[in-house]
Amino acid sequence: MFGSDAGLKTALSDWDSEMGSTERLKDSTDTLLNGNRGDQEGAQRLARRLYHLEGFRRSDVAKHLGKNNDFSKMVAEEYLTFFEFTGMTLDQSLRSFLKAFALIGETQERERVLIHFSNRYYQCNPTVISSQDGAHCLTCALMLLNTDLHGHNIGKKMTCQEFINNLEGLNGGQDFPRELLKALHNSIKNDKLEWAIDGDELKKSLSELADNKDNKSITRISSGSNPFLDIAHDPNAAVYKTGFLARKIHADMDGKKTPRGKRGWKTFYAVLKGMILYLQKDEYKAEKALSEEDLKNAISVHHALSIKAVDYEKKPNVLKLKTADWRVFLFQAQSPEEMDSWIRVVNSVAAMFSAPSFPAAIGSQKKFSRPLLPATTTRMSQEEQLKSHEAKLKHVSTELAEHRSYPPDKKVKAKEIDEYRLKEHYLEFEENRYEMYVKLLREGVKELLIGKDGDAGLKKSQSSPSLNQEGQPAAAKVKRNTSERRPETPPKVT
Repeated sequence: MFGSDAGLKTALSDWDSEMGSTERLKDSTDTLLNGNRGDQEGAQRLARRLYHLEGFRRSDVAKHLGKNNDFSKMVAEEYLTFFEFTGMTLDQSLRSFLKAFALIGETQERERVLIHFSNRYYQCNPTVISSQDGAHCLTCALMLLNTDLHGHNIGKKMTCQEFINNLEGLNGGQDFPRELLKALHNSIKNDKLEWAIDGDELKKSLSELADNKDNKSITRISSGSNPFLDIAHDPNAAVYKTGFLARKIHADMDGKKTPRGKRGWKTFYAVLKGMILYLQKDEYKAEKALSEEDLKNAISVHHALSIKAVDYEKKPNVLKLKTADWRVFLFQAQSPEEMDSWIRVVNSVAAMFSAPSFPAAIGSQKKFSRPLLPATTTRMSQEEQLKSHEAKLKHVSTELAEHRSYPPDKKVKAKEIDEYRLKEHYLEFEENRYEMYVKLLREGVKELLIGKDGDAGLKKSQSSPSLNQEGQPAAAKVKRNTSERRPETPPKVT
């Protein structure tokens, strides 16, 4: 719940200003101040109005369902009771749900809405999918599959077999029923999901956002792009490590070598907060807001791998960080111990919190593209996360062995040889990454993050880096992981 009456009034003011109509929620202040009894009645009243669009537009609904506070959760649960999914397939239910409103807003807000949907679907169909997490995993997979099959990305579309392979081991460490996945793939392939809002309504919403002077409360609009690749700055995330680091940018997105003029060393005060490594000019102060430059320099460590830069000999204590979108950074620490500590903590956060890489359009040998790596935080426990990483390691290792057993003929075109080497390089990196993740999780990541670097702890949840569950992520956009791009083979570190 909210920490003070002042904070509560501010939150209520935000709710009222976002209503999207001249009619305000009657007695909303009294409802919340009276505690849980009033909360439930207020939530039921608001949910009913949102469902019937009484005083609201379709573009207003999601922001009232996806906020990270108790009242919004109650509203979402009440709203979902208007949907009866019993006997419906997951894709049918999702289509019905997305037609009722526009799925827009912060990445984390959109995911919360889909979590409420998944819980309701499981409640209506407890025998179809084995768990709520399984229902949520498949829901996200369908959204990503829809983007792959019907988006503007160029290249080979994901086959049914690839869809099945990429969901291997993601049902609580087990596989989903093959026939279920085949049916879902065929449904999305033949009839794409629609969650965009009407053009006029989108323009109106964008216009209203442009007029909003409070940048921290601006909601980003998504009208068909992948809703799980944007990364929101979360001011309430746990701080896992801080310290001075010198940075050198070695490779840009997709492994393209950074132009010579942009490769110089710069010193920053580094703060690993949640899954984001912030690089600031000044020493970290919790109460100080991040600048535009701080956000521009920030690096997401989801699905990243950090190792000692053994092939870089110009400076001591240098580590190499490779990100999900295949950017490469060199960081010089102040001592060998600090270098080892940064490597361990960055990899531990990535192993613990990176959401499963589903689904992925790996493509054919002739046209390779990397899989999608969602920037959202995993919902798995540490034990489930370990099983998922072990399954991915086994899958990648098998695929690498098969790939190497069929090298290209020397007579083929140079382009095909390059594609072969690119895929081999990707699989080698993924094998190393998952080997590291599995090793760390077996050793006990929580103990590593709490016991040895002592400036942060995992509280409240094993599967979320956020300490303050009621906090609202700011709308600042850090980086976008467009990992469907076709990468170049990263250059050697020099």
